[in-house]
Amino acid sequence: MTGSEDPSPFRLAYVPGVTPGKWVRIWNERRPDVPLALLAVSAAEAFDVLRGHSADAGFVRLPVDGTDLSAIPLYAETTVVVVPRDHVVTAVDEVTTEDLADDVVLHPLDDTLDWEHPPGRPAIERPATTADAVELVAAGVGLLVVPQSIARLHHRKDLTYRPVTDAPESRVALSWPQERTTDLVEDFIGVVRGRTVNSSRGRTPPAAEQQAARPADKAAPRRGPAAGRTGGRNPRTGSGPSKGAKGAKGAGRGKPRGR
Repeated sequence: MTGSEDPSPFRLAYVPGVTPGKWVRIWNERRPDVPLALLAVSAAEAFDVLRGHSADAGFVRLPVDGTDLSAIPLYAETTVVVVPRDHVVTAVDEVTTEDLADDVVLHPLDDTLDWEHPPGRPAIERPATTADAVELVAAGVGLLVVPQSIARLHHRKDLTYRPVTDAPESRVALSWPQERTTDLVEDFIGVVRGRTVNSSRGRTPPAAEQQAARPADKAAPRRGPAAGRTGGRNPRTGSGPSKGAKGAKGAGRGKPRGR
């Protein structure tokens, strides 16, 4: 071992629809000594990736099994219905699930919404993936209800979407194995929670560690008045410059006195 090997990266998984770019930039600024490796995974396989230690942490969709995984909820997404551009839904700004009752609504096997009763009429067969369902919507087979970020991810010119006001929301969280809550995981938690470098939950950032390792500077001695300069106060009276000082200052000036 020569010590010149590259450090192990912090491995971050993320599910479709999540854009981790903002947090990656902050991490690279804050921890340039530890590279960050991104791993795109499906929503269904995200938890197995974390449990199998293929990633140190990941952006997932709730719910999370709390028996062995920790999770910090981050935000909830608007739920939308994806429709062809000539569909009647496009005439309004938003809809309810009741408005979709007469339509075939596709329910893919990788759906992340926690439906008690999916809206609309069921399709003959459930699509295997959301991507397959989007293709079926474009073909006029049915509609699709998904988180807004998923609709944007599968954007097509011939499709659009509208918010569904009473549909369940999809919530995104940061998750990691409880048994592997490492210092790097704590650092990344600080990044996503918006902590500053100096408030990173007891973690001392590298720059602060270097500063703490330096010996404290000794207090510099007070400097006295420069040589040849007199103080601003009369040392006898303490009330200002002495008359002698004034006289010295004005010596050689003015007209000579007449005799």
